[in-house]
Amino acid sequence: MGGAPVSMLVSMLATCILLTAQTAAAQQTLAFAVIPPNKDDDIRLYLSGRQTVKGRDALSRMRDDADLVLWLAGNQFFAMDDVIAAFQNDRPGIKVGLITLPPGLLLEAIEKGGWRYDEVTYPGLPDIYASVNLGHLKRLKTLGLMDAYSIYMHNELQIMVAAGNPKHIRSIDDLGRDDVRTSMPNPINEGIMQFYARKVLERHGLWQTISANKECVSCQTTERNWFTAVHHRETPQRIRQGQSDAGIVWKTEVLEALRQRAPIEGIELVPEDSLRQEVSYAIGPLITSRHVASSEIYLAFLRSSAAQQAYAKFGFVPATSDELVPRPIP
Repeated sequence: MGGAPVSMLVSMLATCILLTAQTAAAQQTLAFAVIPPNKDDDIRLYLSGRQTVKGRDALSRMRDDADLVLWLAGNQFFAMDDVIAAFQNDRPGIKVGLITLPPGLLLEAIEKGGWRYDEVTYPGLPDIYASVNLGHLKRLKTLGLMDAYSIYMHNELQIMVAAGNPKHIRSIDDLGRDDVRTSMPNPINEGIMQFYARKVLERHGLWQTISANKECVSCQTTERNWFTAVHHRETPQRIRQGQSDAGIVWKTEVLEALRQRAPIEGIELVPEDSLRQEVSYAIGPLITSRHVASSEIYLAFLRSSAAQQAYAKFGFVPATSDELVPRPIP
């Protein structure tokens, strides 16, 4: 080495620097949040003239083609065609990118700077993020990524069962019966379980029975319980296929399954279990937004009767005028 030409040493150093950079890039790529398989319907790009692109095509075009990118809690996916149509009726020139997945998974993708889907990576961040709980937005505040929010609608918990309710399920306590198989939102990234259903199950003394102290995604916690990856799609499917008897979902998801003529029905819960006075959807713009003007236009749109009616059509409870006013994240 001592006698090696300077040019060789420089070449070796350059190679080491290149390999280090490539390794760091590869590690970043692997660290991106992973979108579960077969979620094309949750990834959409709304173009002009009511054209819509889905899945990997939408992801690949979103960063360059969208004038506004929304990452929203997935349980509103079925309302978004109507909501975006109402928005584009007023602002036809704004192309909207949309991802509707569990809010904890969206938060993970924000922290990691992008997505991996079907082994392809898609770096990027949204302009606007929404969750079913203010806690996720507080996390973004600590990261210096968000400082203001508003509440834009409400929901409540119900139990989804097969049509005719063959197991005669009437309340949360019935979910602990030996003859009832459950499909539950996972406690890792599905806000419905993280912030709401879990504490209801704990209050009824059923969390241990259902979870067996396991916190996981797409997993069998006991012979009678399955934790989902995306509950609003999996639970009605598992009930339809005879794999599960019941699952905690949002009321709006029961209504959507019925619109799709799924053989299910919803069991209403008492207020202390439905949490109808508590469930709120919080939304805010990221400080790093690449489309500040479009973000402001969209958030103003959410305060309009057109937006509130588009959501109400699918069973969401409108926010009050005071809740819709932006305010600092506490």
